[in-house]
Amino acid sequence: MKPLKNISSIKLIVILLLSSQISFSQQTEKKIKKEDIPNAEKIFGFEFTNIERDSMQDALNEQLGYYTNIHKIHLDNSIPPAILFNPIPAGFKFERKQYSLKFSSYSNTKMPVKIEDLAYYSVGELSYLIKTKKVSSTELTKMFLGRLKKYGPKLHSVITLTEEFALKQAKKADEEISKEKYRGMLHGIPFGIKDLLTTKDYRTTWGAAPFKEQMIDEDATVIKKLEDAGAVLCAKLSMGELAMDDVWFGGMTRNPWDTTKGSSGSSAGSASSVSAGLLPFAIGTETWGSIVSPSTVCGVTGLRPSYGRVSRAGAMALSWSMDKIGLLCRNAEDLAIVFNSIRGTDGKDQTLYDVPFNYNSKIDFKKLKIGYLKNDFAKKYSFHQNDSLALKKLEELGAQLIPIELPNVAVNDIQIILTAEAGAAFDELTRSNKDDLLARQFKGAWPNIFRASRFIPAVEYINANRIRYLLIQEMQKLMEKIDVYIAPSWEGNNLLLTNLTGHPSVVVPTGFTKKGALTSITFIGKLFDEGKIIAVAKVFQYATDYHKKHPKLD
Repeated sequence: MKPLKNISSIKLIVILLLSSQISFSQQTEKKIKKEDIPNAEKIFGFEFTNIERDSMQDALNEQLGYYTNIHKIHLDNSIPPAILFNPIPAGFKFERKQYSLKFSSYSNTKMPVKIEDLAYYSVGELSYLIKTKKVSSTELTKMFLGRLKKYGPKLHSVITLTEEFALKQAKKADEEISKEKYRGMLHGIPFGIKDLLTTKDYRTTWGAAPFKEQMIDEDATVIKKLEDAGAVLCAKLSMGELAMDDVWFGGMTRNPWDTTKGSSGSSAGSASSVSAGLLPFAIGTETWGSIVSPSTVCGVTGLRPSYGRVSRAGAMALSWSMDKIGLLCRNAEDLAIVFNSIRGTDGKDQTLYDVPFNYNSKIDFKKLKIGYLKNDFAKKYSFHQNDSLALKKLEELGAQLIPIELPNVAVNDIQIILTAEAGAAFDELTRSNKDDLLARQFKGAWPNIFRASRFIPAVEYINANRIRYLLIQEMQKLMEKIDVYIAPSWEGNNLLLTNLTGHPSVVVPTGFTKKGALTSITFIGKLFDEGKIIAVAKVFQYATDYHKKHPKLD
């Protein structure tokens, strides 16, 4: 081929014109035509005129070009959007003073004859036995590993057993404690994590077949903080695939109370394992009920902290503005013990707030303004009878219940925030058609939701967040009148509403329905006031025995 400088300028122009025409003809196959626009209008709820459609055609094709270029850029799930959700109401005042944490005394804890009987001891009780050297971390860890091996396969609650790592950590804890280098109440305590948190030496599967061999070379912040506290990681636990329900690539996680049924999700293995006495506590996450629901179904106590309390660095993103890392335990005070170790900033997650955590196990109900969602509790629903008994018990304990109602805002409609963000988080999964590998393929499953999310206009997503801003302001007006409020765990809009506003909640068991299903009730607090709702839940629990009941596995 001759160099271009030897071609006349006229010939060069002809060549460029021809090449541009070829390029244009190749692109027109993918271009948006005017007759395509009316169909799209129906999806968005608009109706434009023919003149308007003609005018916008070039702009639509230009935007399509932007999308095509964006699709060429690989965006890892760990990359957040530059727009950060702000849950803080206008004029909100943060607690600035950190007081000493006041836990209950566990000095009456006795070592049982058989170590297996420690399976259902609380974190506080196990902590006392380890500190006083009545049991070693290694002995305790081996016992729980044995239970994980025995019952995990029956419950489908374990994805990866971290046995070698656990025994190494337990040995280190015992050596430190023998030298009086005691790190605190989690030192030597075994635990498990939902398998959406990264561990550099073990796979992180997100419960989904397309990622079941995924290795990510980092430890999540939460895991690092628990390791610093001396806790012992024993297992990566099952989760509903990509954080939905209780079905993962290994099957359906089972409810220890009735293994013919699921554990609910998506913190499925975390709830099932704690309920079955396979671990003293486990880390879970919630976007819209993923701690509250499995805690209820499996009869454990769960904490969903305020948005911005616990680092999500190293956690799978489903919805950047709604995901929260929390925990599932035997009782409310265990929540406080563990939460104190995982909260706080880390220099990675930019959504975090450095706020004190104040917990006092001795709280006076008579000094609190405790609200309850009167209209929701008045409805006829499956938990109604047990919820009524729970409210009565709270009044017996000195609570003066104040009837309240949640803000009347379009809560259900703005759930498109979650849908849009989830679609973005798994954009490449959809475009690659690897979503076909997911176990669940019905209309309400992720593959279809992700596809439908492509049709949520950016304008509607932004306006939904503007409505969310109004919701946050209205919620603050309500919370200024009370300290804590009580809600049915599933009835009404409370679960979605508080996940949108970022308020913390504690869910505790309240017994069984006549049909044998477990029930629960939920305590909701002010932003960053986890200590108060945990303390209130603890007083309620110590006046009942629901949290001390355990399933029979053999």
